[in-house]
Amino acid sequence: MILKIQLCITEINDNLKYKKYKNNYFKFKLQQRRAKLNQQINRELRLRSGAENLYRASSNPKVKETVALELSFVNSNLQLLKEELEELNSSMNVYQTESETVSVPMIPLGLKETKEIDMSVPLQDFISEHYSEDASLYLNEIRDFMELRQAMRTPSRNEAGQELLMDYYNQLYFLDQRFFSPHRSLGVHFHWYDSLTGVPSVQRALAFEKGSVLFNIGALYTQIGARQDRSTLTGIQNAIDAFQRAAGAFLYLQENFSHAPSLDMSSPALSMLVRLMVAQVQECVCEKVILDMQDNNLNVLLQAAQEAARVSDVYSLVLQAMSVPLLKDYVPFSWISMVQVKTHHFRALAHYYTAVALCDCPGMSDEDEDEGGEIKALIQVHTRRPEKLNLHDPEDKRRLGKAHLRKAIIRHEEALRLHSVCKMLRKMDILQEVLSHAHACSLEKYSEIDQEDDFCEVAEAPEIQSHTQQKPDIKTPDFSGVRVTDIFQRLGPLSVFAARNRWVRRHACLVRGEAGLGLTLRGDSPVLVAGVLPGGCAAAGLREGDYIVAVNGADCRWAEHAEVVHALKSCTERGLELDVITLQSHEVQSVHM
Repeated sequence: MILKIQLCITEINDNLKYKKYKNNYFKFKLQQRRAKLNQQINRELRLRSGAENLYRASSNPKVKETVALELSFVNSNLQLLKEELEELNSSMNVYQTESETVSVPMIPLGLKETKEIDMSVPLQDFISEHYSEDASLYLNEIRDFMELRQAMRTPSRNEAGQELLMDYYNQLYFLDQRFFSPHRSLGVHFHWYDSLTGVPSVQRALAFEKGSVLFNIGALYTQIGARQDRSTLTGIQNAIDAFQRAAGAFLYLQENFSHAPSLDMSSPALSMLVRLMVAQVQECVCEKVILDMQDNNLNVLLQAAQEAARVSDVYSLVLQAMSVPLLKDYVPFSWISMVQVKTHHFRALAHYYTAVALCDCPGMSDEDEDEGGEIKALIQVHTRRPEKLNLHDPEDKRRLGKAHLRKAIIRHEEALRLHSVCKMLRKMDILQEVLSHAHACSLEKYSEIDQEDDFCEVAEAPEIQSHTQQKPDIKTPDFSGVRVTDIFQRLGPLSVFAARNRWVRRHACLVRGEAGLGLTLRGDSPVLVAGVLPGGCAAAGLREGDYIVAVNGADCRWAEHAEVVHALKSCTERGLELDVITLQSHEVQSVHM
């Protein structure tokens, strides 16, 4: 018996491992197909651009006719490729939870793709020219940075992948300070593809690289949120946290990066994504209330109704954001359909839970509460007071509940209709199951309270007043949460050894006199020459404002004050050999003095 149990457990674990492997394999294949499509779209765009230029430049009618025919073929190919990419971007099933539980699927984003670039030569040239260093001594650092960028292109869909993206994003700060000078271009071109259309964008600005990585940080959080098992409170809370962080990343990108080179990073698109993430947070909050629900608890049922109405309202706002002129032909049809489905689905749930509260709750659970408290709660859940109905009368309560169920059934049927007209949503069996189950519950409840001899005038159900117990808290990315070490720190402290600074490097020989070296020092890393005694030994080779970077060949750019003082005091009769640098700003200042 024990052996059979062990074999069953082994079989279950093997199935789970296979399922996880299969899911990861599909994600990898999906990313490969996206990258290939992006390259094909880029090639067709170049062909179209060349054909359009030839068409405008030529005056030969036959050439124009041939080019026009070629353009029609290119545009047809582009349309097919974009439709295929849209279908891949709509593959929401890949990123959903692996749990067997039934829940409404979320909308995750695919990551932006980028081309591999080799920055080795530009970085070596800059080290040689700007820092006057032997670039071959920094090949390991250059290799480490290039490997980090390569790994960043395909992060794992978990917290480790997020840390990798954050690590690279933080390293870009140091790279910017070290190598991107306002006086010269590094000559590196960053290629990124629009996450939804595959249209390529190329820029030399490092801000484009940083913004694209930040977009992927937000997109990866959407995938982490979508794959949570929301049948448990822990899974719901993890999903809420992930979607709040995704919203924070997109909002930070919108507020800090302007002149977006691609549509997915434009202000309207980012604003829409923030609203979408907030709506998905609100949906999780509603699910948490429903998960905690107890049968025939009036307060909890009414709270669930108002939470569901709130979800419907925020998805209506998302639909408005998707419908602005810049985005209405850009956002995938499956996303629009999903948002419409959720708008109707949760509005239907709001009416359903209100109907259950009206028909199944005999009164307040606490003895201290009188019937007036129940009536007040039922009135306040509506946007207006129900007309011609006395909620003290059980029959009127039943009539109002029946009216809410009619509205719920209409909304459920509209959600099912919208689901049926979208090819991508029809492939999502779990969504069909959720919608059909909710529809069946409303029909069953309606049949339960319907009476054959009910000849009363049909009641009109007011809309449900939306309200939430937990408003979404947009979480700004915590870049300090992932601590990184500057890969190129051997170049020296950033306060001095940065791309924006210019300096002159000199070699000085000092011989200690009877009065000492005749200089005073200040600070650490690197130590600054704060004063030089006129006529002293140091006056021949040093100036106030110099930084000491080497003593007798020993690098001291990162040395503390005491270390440099000790090295200078060890001066022998042969003297000291110092390497110093003078910032050009200090030179200019001394000239004016």
